[in-house]
Amino acid sequence: MQLEKKTDEELLELIRKGDQIAEECLYQRYKQIVRAKVRPYFLIGADHEDLVQEGMIGLYKAVCDYRADRNASFRSFADLCITRQMITAIKRASRKKHSPLNTYVSLNSPISETDSDKTLMDLIANLGVSDPEEMFIRQENFENISVHINSVLSKLERTVLRLYLEGLSYQQIAMRIDKPTKAIDNAIQRVKKKLEKALQ
Repeated sequence: MQLEKKTDEELLELIRKGDQIAEECLYQRYKQIVRAKVRPYFLIGADHEDLVQEGMIGLYKAVCDYRADRNASFRSFADLCITRQMITAIKRASRKKHSPLNTYVSLNSPISETDSDKTLMDLIANLGVSDPEEMFIRQENFENISVHINSVLSKLERTVLRLYLEGLSYQQIAMRIDKPTKAIDNAIQRVKKKLEKALQ
């Protein structure tokens, strides 16, 4: 009988006897299931494949710990182990001590690499103008810059910037628009460079 036609439980019996081909067959059988389970989740600071690996670790634990006398199918047990492993990895990543440092922009960080003395806080402080003529000129400049920014930013960058200015974190933006956190970080970095050029 070919291994592909064997049940999960039959493959497990062979695995316990040291059959590595049966083990590979079982892992291949469940790899697509793991990939399907990963889709609704994301792992902070990691990519899709890292979460797939966590799911495969959960599958490995299921293979090691499954007991047929517990009146549950291997598939049900494996499903539980895979989900638990992924959720544990996600919780572990979200509890990281320095997570906020990696996802928020400091008001004291330099506006650009070329002008390391000027911070975002300095820029905000300089916006306080009381002269009406100066305010009108700045408003006009701001509108021109806004038009320019809209023309140079991609649709994704405009969406990310809008959500970021609404106060959403990188993770919240990623969940809202169904993109990896790294893609949000990259978009914010591109926006910063384009804004820097627009403000020069």
